[in-house]
Amino acid sequence: MTDYTGIARLLSDTPTDAVSLDWLKKAHDAQLTLCEALEDIADSLPANVNRQKCMYAAKSLMPLVNGIHRYEEDAVFPLLERMACGDRDLSESIARLKFEHVEDECFAEELTDTLTRLGSGDGSVNAEAAGYMLRGFFESIRRHIAFEQQFMLRGTGLAS
Repeated sequence: MTDYTGIARLLSDTPTDAVSLDWLKKAHDAQLTLCEALEDIADSLPANVNRQKCMYAAKSLMPLVNGIHRYEEDAVFPLLERMACGDRDLSESIARLKFEHVEDECFAEELTDTLTRLGSGDGSVNAEAAGYMLRGFFESIRRHIAFEQQFMLRGTGLAS
């Protein structure tokens, strides 16, 4: 998934009638691909910024993050909570992931603004601060996805 159209298509295909781990895997893959693009942008700062890549990332970031978070919170997490049957550790992990969603969404808003400014050639963007923001965001997203895949989904038997 390397273009905005692909992300829009993925989000328009969000399952509404059941939990689809296949869809969630595709969504996580799309997020990880976006993280790679964000890392490329961070590595290109300050002198070799691909403005088109910045605009693509800015346009993709909020819809993808929000879409995946809504799906997890509306479909995946309730299923896990029903399966937990009072498992306090699982309930606490889900609560932590929900809190991380809020943080990620706020961070993504700020990052979208910075990426838009970089993409439009705004020379007033502090490259060091932008690089720090990018790295902080994509590393957080990668950790979040790894935790969900390794402990939340596999640990409950939902994923293979």
